[in-house]
Amino acid sequence: MNDRERWWIVFVYALAMAGVEAAVVFYLRTMVNRLEPYQPNPFPIIGRMAQVEIAREAATLVMLTAVGVLAGRTWRSRVGYSAIAFGVWDIFYYIFLKIMCGWPHSMMDWDILFLIPLPWWGPVLAPVLISVLLILWGTFASHFEHTPALGRPGMFAFGTGFIGVILGLQAFLADSMVVASQGAEAVRNVLPNRFNWPLFCVALLLMAVPVMQRLWYFLFPPRRRMEALWLEQESP
Repeated sequence: MNDRERWWIVFVYALAMAGVEAAVVFYLRTMVNRLEPYQPNPFPIIGRMAQVEIAREAATLVMLTAVGVLAGRTWRSRVGYSAIAFGVWDIFYYIFLKIMCGWPHSMMDWDILFLIPLPWWGPVLAPVLISVLLILWGTFASHFEHTPALGRPGMFAFGTGFIGVILGLQAFLADSMVVASQGAEAVRNVLPNRFNWPLFCVALLLMAVPVMQRLWYFLFPPRRRMEALWLEQESP
C-alpha cells in the first residue's frame, strides 16, 4: 500500500473507534445521569466504575498507538499515523456524541477530556483545535519521512512544540491540580469556573510551530530541492 492508502485506513479505523467511544460514553453518562458533564458531582461513585473508566481510557490510547505502529514503516511514520488516529478519533467522538444525545450544544461547552492522571477540564473547542494540529503534523510526518525538511522537525520546532504541550497540559489540569492535595473527593467534585484561554492560545501557537515549519517547506521548497527536482525531470 502507498502512503495515501495507509492514511485512509488509519482514518477509517479512528472513525470507527470514535463511534464506539461515543456510544460507551453515552451509555455511561445515561446511567449516572450526566449527559451534561458540567454539573455538581461530575464523578458519581457507582461500584468500581471509576477504576474501569480509567482502564478504558488507557486501553483506548493503546489501541490508537497500535494502529499507528502497524501502519508506519519507520518510527517517525508510526508516530505520525498514531497522531492522525488520535486527532480523527477525538474530533469525530464529539460529532457522534452530538448525533446520539444532542451534546455538546456548542464548541464552548465544558467537558471532562481525560482522567489520567487527574481530570482534564476544558471547552470542546480546545481539544478539537489540538486534534487538527495532530492530523496535519501526522500527515507530514508519515507522508514525507524521506524528505528531511518535511518529515523531520528542527531542534527549534521540536523545543517549541514540547513547551506548547506542557503549557496545554497546565491549562487543562489547572483546576484539578489546585485541589489535588485535598484528596480524591475534592478532585472528583471540582468544577472549573474559567478556562485559561490566553495560556492555551500561547500553547497552541507553540504546538503549531512544527506544523508551520513543514507547511512552509512544502509550499516554498529550498532552492536546492527545486533544482534537484528540475534535474530529475530533465534527465532522460
